[in-house]
Amino acid sequence: MFGYEQFRGPQQAIVEHVVAGGDALVLMPTGGGKSLCYQIPAIARQQAGCGITIVVSPLIALMHDQVGALHEAGVEAAFLNSSLSSEQAAQVEKRLLRGEITLLYAAPERVTTPRFLAQLDSLAERGQLALFAIDEAHCVSQWGHDFRPEYRALSVLHERFAGVPRIALTATADALTRADIVERLQLEEARQFVSSFDRPNIRYTIVEKKDASTQLLRFIEREHEEDAGIVYCQSRRKVEDTAQALCDAGLKALPYHAGLDPAVRQTNQDRFLREEGLVMVATIAFGMGIDKPDVRFVAHLDMPKNIEGYYQETGRAGRDGLPADAWMTYGLQDVVNQRRMIDESPAGEEFKQVMRGKLDALLSLAEGTDCRRVRLLAYFGEIYPVNQASAAGPSQGGHGPTSEQSAGQAGTEGQQGHEVPSVGARCGNCDNCLNPPAVWDGTDAARKLLSCIYRVHQSSGISFGAGHLMDILRGKDTEKVRQFGHETLSTFGIGAEFSEVQLRGVLRQLIAIGAVAVDAQAFNTLQLTEGSRAVLKGEVTIRLRESVSTPTAKRARRPGSVAPAGINLGVDAQARFINLKSWRAEVAREHNLPAYVIFHDATLATIAERAPQTLDDLQGISGIGAKKMEAYGEEVLRVVGG
Repeated sequence: MFGYEQFRGPQQAIVEHVVAGGDALVLMPTGGGKSLCYQIPAIARQQAGCGITIVVSPLIALMHDQVGALHEAGVEAAFLNSSLSSEQAAQVEKRLLRGEITLLYAAPERVTTPRFLAQLDSLAERGQLALFAIDEAHCVSQWGHDFRPEYRALSVLHERFAGVPRIALTATADALTRADIVERLQLEEARQFVSSFDRPNIRYTIVEKKDASTQLLRFIEREHEEDAGIVYCQSRRKVEDTAQALCDAGLKALPYHAGLDPAVRQTNQDRFLREEGLVMVATIAFGMGIDKPDVRFVAHLDMPKNIEGYYQETGRAGRDGLPADAWMTYGLQDVVNQRRMIDESPAGEEFKQVMRGKLDALLSLAEGTDCRRVRLLAYFGEIYPVNQASAAGPSQGGHGPTSEQSAGQAGTEGQQGHEVPSVGARCGNCDNCLNPPAVWDGTDAARKLLSCIYRVHQSSGISFGAGHLMDILRGKDTEKVRQFGHETLSTFGIGAEFSEVQLRGVLRQLIAIGAVAVDAQAFNTLQLTEGSRAVLKGEVTIRLRESVSTPTAKRARRPGSVAPAGINLGVDAQARFINLKSWRAEVAREHNLPAYVIFHDATLATIAERAPQTLDDLQGISGIGAKKMEAYGEEVLRVVGG
C-alpha cells in the first residue's frame, strides 16, 4: 500500500507488537515515521477482522492531510471535526458504524463525549474496535511543553474498553513527562519504544541577540534564500512586524497567530503547506501537525520555555532527511520574561520549580560551549557516542540506538531525568563544533554584580534595573548615577574591565539559577535572593562563552532543482525531475493536497534517474504503492517520456 521496501528504525518491532494486540508508548523524533506505527497495525487488524482504529489527534490540519495521504495510498480513512457540516459528520458516523472505515481521526474533546463513547460501545459490542492511537501524547502531561487538559479525559478509553490495545506516540518527552504519560493514560503494562532523539541532518546554531530582525534577515539571505522556513516569535505583534520586515526585504513571508481571523490563518497555513519557498512567521500556535518535509530552517527570535518546546519546534525542519538549520537568537530580556511568567503563574510551587529547572536547562544549552547536540540529547537521557563525530556526515539520516522496556519501568533520573552530557563527544554539525567559542570565568564578575545590587539597595532603599546597575559597575558618569549619588558607592567602577555584553551574560546566568530575582511589578528591577549567598561566597562557579560575532562559513546552497542527497542526476535527469515536480504540483492543486502527499521529492528523483519506460520499471521505487501505481503510473511515464 505505501510502496516502501523496508521499515526504518524500530518501526517493525512496534508494528508487530501492536498488530498482536499489545499496548505501546512510542517516542520517535519528528520525521521518524510515527504515523506508520499505527496506520499499518490499523490495516492489518481490520483485515484480521478486528474492526476500526480510532486516532486521537489535536489538529484539524493534521487530520485533513493524513486522511488525504491515506486515500492516495488506497486506505479508507475519515475524520470528524468542526470543518464538517452536520450532514457530512452524520455520513461519517454511519460509515463508522457500518465498519466501512479503517482509520477514523477525531479530536480528544470529541472522543470523550457521551455520544461518541456510545458509538464506540456499539462497535465494541460487535468486536469491531481494533485500536486506539493517541498522537501527540505529551499533551496529557502537565510537565510537557503543550499540556492540553482535554487529553486527561482519555483515560476513559482504557477504563471503558480495556480489551482494545492502545498506542500513544510523541516526539518529545523527558523522563518526567514520560512517566506522567504512563500514569495519566494508564499505560503501566505497555511496552515502551524509545528511538534516538538525534536528528543528524539538523545543524544547531544559537547566537546572542543584538538586532534580532537584522540577524534573522542576514541568516536567511546567507543560508536559505528561496527556501521554506518557519520563524517563531513570542508575541503576535512581533509575528506581524517580522513577517512585514521579511516581505519588505523581498522574501515571501506570511504571519500566523491565534489573533488572526480564522479564515486568514487557515489560508496562510494552506499556502505554506502547498507552495514552495514560503517563510511562515508564527507564534507556537503554528505547530503540531506541520508535516511539510522540505522545511529547510526553523528560527527562534525569542527563547522558548524549555528544551522540549525547542526540540519539538526545531524538529519541523528537515523532515526529508536533507540538511536543515535550527537557528535561535536569545538575550537577557528573554530570560527575564520566561522567569517572570513562571514566577507569576498561579501554579503550585512544585510545578514552578520544575519549570524553572527546564528553563535552566535551556539556558545551559544556549550558553554552553560544548557540543549542542550532545547536551540536547543528554536532556532526554541519551548518551551521544564519544567516537561518533561528523565523519558520518551532517546530511545522513537514521535514528541511532533504540531502547525498549516496559513503560512501567520509565525512571526519573534526578529531578527531570537529564543525563550528564558525554564528555568529549562532538557532532561536527553545530555552531560550537564548527566554530568553538572562547570561554571565560565570570565568577568574579558575578560577585561584583551581586555586591553592586546590594550596595545600591542599601544606599537608596530602592531597586534598579540592569542598565543602571551596569553603568555603576563600569563606572559610567550618567545623569541617573549622579542623581542618586551612586558614583560614591564602593562598587562604582569595580567592573570596569568587563564589557556590557559580558555583564549581561553573567546576569542571564544569575537570573536563571535564581541568584537574582526580577521584580516585574517594579519595572524589572533586580533584587538579591537566598541563592545569592552561595555565589557571593565563591561556592558557585560561573563560566561563560565569549560573545561570538563571526558567523560560520556560508553553506553551499542547493539549487531548487537539485535532487535529494545520494542521487546524482545528469542534465537529462534534472530536466525530468523538474518536469515531474511541475506535474506533481498540478495534481496536488486538483486534489487540494500538499505536493508531498502525492509523491516525495526522493521518489520523483529516483524516477527521474531511472527514466522508466513501462509500469514494470516503476515497480520497487520507494513511495509508489499499488494505488498510486494505478492512479499515476501512466501519467508518470508520459511526463518522463515527454
